[in-house]
Amino acid sequence: MKVLVTGGAGFIGSHFVRMLAGDASVTVLDKLTYAGNRANLADVSHTFVHGDICDAALLADVVPGHDLVVNFAAESHVDRSIDGAAEFVRTNVLGTQTLMQACLDAGTPRVVQVSTDEVYGSIDVGSWAEEAPLRPRSPYSAAKAGGDMIAQAYAVTHGLPVSITRCGNNYGPCQYPEKFIPLSVTNLHSGRKIPVYGDGGNVRDWIHVADHCAGIRLVAEAGTPGEVYHIAGTAELTNLELTGHLLELCGVGWDMVEFVEDRKGHDRRYSLDDSKLRALGYQAEISFDQGLKDTVRWYVDHPGWWA
Repeated sequence: MKVLVTGGAGFIGSHFVRMLAGDASVTVLDKLTYAGNRANLADVSHTFVHGDICDAALLADVVPGHDLVVNFAAESHVDRSIDGAAEFVRTNVLGTQTLMQACLDAGTPRVVQVSTDEVYGSIDVGSWAEEAPLRPRSPYSAAKAGGDMIAQAYAVTHGLPVSITRCGNNYGPCQYPEKFIPLSVTNLHSGRKIPVYGDGGNVRDWIHVADHCAGIRLVAEAGTPGEVYHIAGTAELTNLELTGHLLELCGVGWDMVEFVEDRKGHDRRYSLDDSKLRALGYQAEISFDQGLKDTVRWYVDHPGWWA
């Protein structure tokens, strides 16, 4: 089986490539922006192509011949999207359209578009089902929602066999230190405080990256083309609750926390219902407590990776 993984040198994409090791011939296409790192793939067999999913001519050369294309390529940091949205729209919307067209032209048998729970906006109680309306509230989530709708349009209009996965907050090794968990651990390891937005009451659903990748693989293998599948986390926590776990694991106290001005348009709570994926046999394998402990230890043990 030949698999093309776009954004495969990034955090989640590289874990997916690692999961496929030995089971598939993998080509990684990555632009190598600040968050892409070939060191993430140093010990994994793959073919690497340095390029942009907005490059139609490149995709016309790379995409044909693959049995599966999984699109991880995205700009993904909300704060950066608030400071400047143009690159998010370019990559997450135009890039997705360019890739979907290349897959259509090549007759790709299976495509998976990897997305986020943030496209739904905020939910006070309960959990979103896949049929929930999209109400993004940041430039990042709006761009991801746009890409998702492009992918669905190609499924409906052209019959492209693409499914969409949406997941909560990921954690694990090799995540760029702008995201909350690696930022917190690397800050504490360097003697700096953890910045916490607002009152710290924002709620997120956390999933280990390996469990997320297992869900994506299951959708690729057994999901229905044209459908959306949620991959829910294993721990729904406020940012303050998560901060408490990190402080304990790093052996420091609350004096190492600094409350900062809240992010613009900060969604209060996300939550996904993943019963549709569980009906296919999915079950998360990594407990949050063990996964977080292992993740903190990885960053402590690999200062050369993030410093």
